[in-house]
Amino acid sequence: MSQNIYDQQEFFEGYIKLDRQTQGLDGAPEWPQLCAMLPRLEGARILDLGCGFGWFARYARSKGAVHVRGIDLSANMLDTARRMTSDDAIVYEQADLDSLTLPEAEYDVVFSSLAFHYLVDLPRLIAEIARSLKRGGRLVFSVEHPLLTAPTTPRMVVVEPDTGRKAWLVDAYQEEGLRIRNWFVEGVRKQHRTMGSYINMLLSCGFRLAGFTEWRPTEEQLTTTHPSWADELIRPTFLLMSAVKD
Repeated sequence: MSQNIYDQQEFFEGYIKLDRQTQGLDGAPEWPQLCAMLPRLEGARILDLGCGFGWFARYARSKGAVHVRGIDLSANMLDTARRMTSDDAIVYEQADLDSLTLPEAEYDVVFSSLAFHYLVDLPRLIAEIARSLKRGGRLVFSVEHPLLTAPTTPRMVVVEPDTGRKAWLVDAYQEEGLRIRNWFVEGVRKQHRTMGSYINMLLSCGFRLAGFTEWRPTEEQLTTTHPSWADELIRPTFLLMSAVKD
């Protein structure tokens, strides 16, 4: 079973204070680029994997989706999503994505935000997603960027003291597998994969790559609202991908 870190109270209390939880999709810096990868949602049947508080499920309904099924491992997340949602066309379920099975040719769009990098058996899930999508259906997802997940001890270092120029230390990039991180609590388990592995997982399941973005802030964000995001120019935090089932 996957680690259910979001149901640990100390972790959850820290997590719910993030902008992406207090402000929803508008608080997620990568959302505009991820949203641009989505097809037209009107009339669509949608699966949201790692649905969290249901922000995307409610957005999809506002854009005309006829049904959204949201799945998450965390009871805390699902309890909050149900309290925030008043819509019979959105259904939330608790399940482990590492062992999830899906109906065949059921969905027009499968969406996932920052969930896949927690999964041990992601290739199996990608195959299930391919089977569950209708022909022409689309998978749109984000993960932590492989340059972020790769280091065994992630840290930014100053390489030129006189200028303050920084660098992100990368080791073990080609050594895929478990990474332990301290994030709100100690011992958060994530899975590192190379960019090649993400791409080949999609291709091997019959997907056609339709979009690939290594998120970076805009110049306006860097100069006005979020100057601290300059570190994103050294190493990206998010990898965004879109793929079509032909």
